[in-house]
Amino acid sequence: MLARRLAGLLVGALALTTACTSAPAADRTAQPAPPATDEPSPEPSTPLAVQSLTSPELQSRWWNWATATAEDRNPVLDQDGHLCGQGQEDGIWFLAGTTGGAATRTCTVPVGVPVVFPLVNLFGESADCLEFMNAAKGSATLDGRSLTPEELGSTPIRMNPRKGNPFTTTAGPLNTWSCGLWVRLDPLTPGSHELTLRGESGTFSTSVDYRLQVARPTPTSAV
Repeated sequence: MLARRLAGLLVGALALTTACTSAPAADRTAQPAPPATDEPSPEPSTPLAVQSLTSPELQSRWWNWATATAEDRNPVLDQDGHLCGQGQEDGIWFLAGTTGGAATRTCTVPVGVPVVFPLVNLFGESADCLEFMNAAKGSATLDGRSLTPEELGSTPIRMNPRKGNPFTTTAGPLNTWSCGLWVRLDPLTPGSHELTLRGESGTFSTSVDYRLQVARPTPTSAV
């Protein structure tokens, strides 16, 4: 039964440890004011201090994101990255593995926003988590540099899944347990980055290659 649960509940990919670089201090030297434009670039939202999020906070946030969208628009089931921005919160950016198998995704991430993802994870009963984590393995690289996964064991979380999501049969508040191998990344430098995620537990495996483009959001035209 656990193998069947994994096919539906597992979603891999995000191993980090606490390996990230802090954003450089802002240059406070007075500079000439830029010319006025009709469409100023929007400021990024205030980033969350993801390194200080507790296990229940981090896992609850991620699973609420993963279960907030119907199956046909769900970013966890996305194969190429076109749904990467679906349901993202202000101040944090979630990535995901797959429900089994491999995917290659291209994704634009807002500048100044930390990134969080699981390499492999599960929600269910506490006993399921114990068995799952005993066999869990994962790895991740960012621009060829290895990241160290963070193990988050069986943790009580509260979810509020939406109708039609691919992970629960019902909508509404749900108290459950979650566990997995996770990565938390401080905001990435602007430009292109290559991120690889690999995870497995028992017969389940997931693999994602991400091409991330970190940039400011495109200004929208006023009507």
